[in-house]
Amino acid sequence: MAAYIVSYDLHVSGQNYECIVKKLESYGTHWHMQRSVWIIITSQSAIQIRDFLSPCLDSNDKLFVGKLSGEAAWTGYRAQITEWLKKHL
Repeated sequence: MAAYIVSYDLHVSGQNYECIVKKLESYGTHWHMQRSVWIIITSQSAIQIRDFLSPCLDSNDKLFVGKLSGEAAWTGYRAQITEWLKKHL
């Protein structure tokens, strides 16, 4: 299993936040870290994740999926989130 960061930008026409949120929540281990940024834990590849989420997008929307590996740093998050990050990254 690997950690992936998922970021999306749904533009005005036909925003379908409910669809993409439900799909991201379907990954058993996930964290909605910022407005349109999530970290998910999965055995899928970045391409598989992209393809799974793509039906929620309009042609003018943007989606980025990147595998997290190596070093990470953060600040401003609660202790519970810090522990989650330490455990999963």
